[in-house]
Amino acid sequence: MARFILALLLVACPLAARAAGLTVFAAASLTDAFTDIGNLWQAKGHAKIVFSFAGSSTLAQQIEHGAPADVFASADELWMDRLAKKHRIDPASRFDIAGNTLVLVTRDHKKIDVATSAPLLSVLGAGGRLAVADTEHVPAGIYAAQALKKLGFWDALAGRLAPADSVRSALLLVAHGEAPAGIVYLTDAKTNPALSIAATFPASSHDPIRYPVAATRHAGPDAAAFLAFLRTDDAHDVFLHYGFPPP
Repeated sequence: MARFILALLLVACPLAARAAGLTVFAAASLTDAFTDIGNLWQAKGHAKIVFSFAGSSTLAQQIEHGAPADVFASADELWMDRLAKKHRIDPASRFDIAGNTLVLVTRDHKKIDVATSAPLLSVLGAGGRLAVADTEHVPAGIYAAQALKKLGFWDALAGRLAPADSVRSALLLVAHGEAPAGIVYLTDAKTNPALSIAATFPASSHDPIRYPVAATRHAGPDAAAFLAFLRTDDAHDVFLHYGFPPP
């Protein structure tokens, strides 16, 4: 009998540990907003949240290979669609939580016109590089590449990019003086008052920026409640505070 009870406890312990918390994988650009939302969630007596912030591509691939996330929030639809096709998320739980705007940031406080590539090349100077998130995998970088191609700048700038593993990393390249300019989201630009927004890319120059969120296929019992919390006025106020427009 004692052995039977011990066996039950050993089985139950991992399940209890899983039910006691919530693991959320979220795009790097959601770091500040989701941290605040997580604090609000926990202040209301809900389960503890553990966040993992990184490029959407990195997080999606981790989930694809079995990382124990309960919720995934992506900075674009591409990586969420990929997980849906591989049956790694619950498609019925999916919805968009926010949008964003693509901007050019610099350390000097002047505006430039992105109607042609000349002003941007002038900002970069003779040897400067343009900081961007990875243009093949990370959503912010994919949007940036779309904008540069649509505006006719790609040929002039493709060889002068400084790619980073996330939009926050691209922002830091500019902030630390390793690149004179970078393409990031408006919400990221607002997190660093030392940088200025030199230009805003037209919405027509890239695909619409949408942030989908969903529970993973093996989500714990708190995932549905957290997704519902993201639809509340409290969560919406946080998104607006950080500059995320409604989806």
